[in-house]
Amino acid sequence: MAGQPDWVPPGVDTKRANIARVYDYLLGGTHNFLADQDLARAMTAVDPNIRAGARENRAFLGRAVRCLAAAGIRQFLDIGSGIPTQGNVHEVAQQAAPGARVVYTDVDPVAIAHSKALLDGNPDAEIINADLREPEKILAHPTTRELIDFSQPTGLLLAMVLHFISDADDPWAIVATLRDALAPGSFIVLSHVENEGRPEKAQAAEKVYNRSVATSVQMRSQAEILRFFDGFELLDPGLVYIPQWRPDSPADVPDDPSKFWVRVGVGRQGPAS
Repeated sequence: MAGQPDWVPPGVDTKRANIARVYDYLLGGTHNFLADQDLARAMTAVDPNIRAGARENRAFLGRAVRCLAAAGIRQFLDIGSGIPTQGNVHEVAQQAAPGARVVYTDVDPVAIAHSKALLDGNPDAEIINADLREPEKILAHPTTRELIDFSQPTGLLLAMVLHFISDADDPWAIVATLRDALAPGSFIVLSHVENEGRPEKAQAAEKVYNRSVATSVQMRSQAEILRFFDGFELLDPGLVYIPQWRPDSPADVPDDPSKFWVRVGVGRQGPAS
């Protein structure tokens, strides 16, 4: 299409918003289009905390990856990884533990193209085009099998992705399939929008988002999010709002952390019974 930036992969619909590109825009990235920007602006009009929430989620992911690396995890499977930005999982993990291996997955062509460019020359990190709704394909993919040894503990990262899976597609069964492929001592890192802390804001943002994209968002209760940790033992401080999970400083936790209406947690899989 004439006038498109040269980094746009063929076949990308630039006139329809995509969550990976909306998130990129919220984080201050440049790999997004007017439709993505318009949706992001509409969502921040509903709740001005959304942009800060995106940054908070990114910071949580970094803290969680460092926590897993300190616990001895040397391989990570990041599903729904999005467009590369500062502090990518492989950068954090490989800084903490040189040689750590990372497999990213996404379905957005822009995210995949930029991830491939970023990872060129890094033998320990790769991205595959794969859908969370098909966990068996992710697990069986040759690149996954090349970089991830499922006989050893793995860090499974599901950051801000499960709320794009409807109840009809049974996201709990999807997570269970992934969990059952992991060795004892593996971890799950999860963040998910909730509909309890600020229900009026969450419902309004959900409505704005769902009328603009093909993949709807489904917010869930704390109890529903907690179900994703079945088979894992939650690490302290449990399932909490983003800034409450092991902040670098107490000053990083706002007076009302529920303003971000996203729950996060890290769980460890126990020994085989």
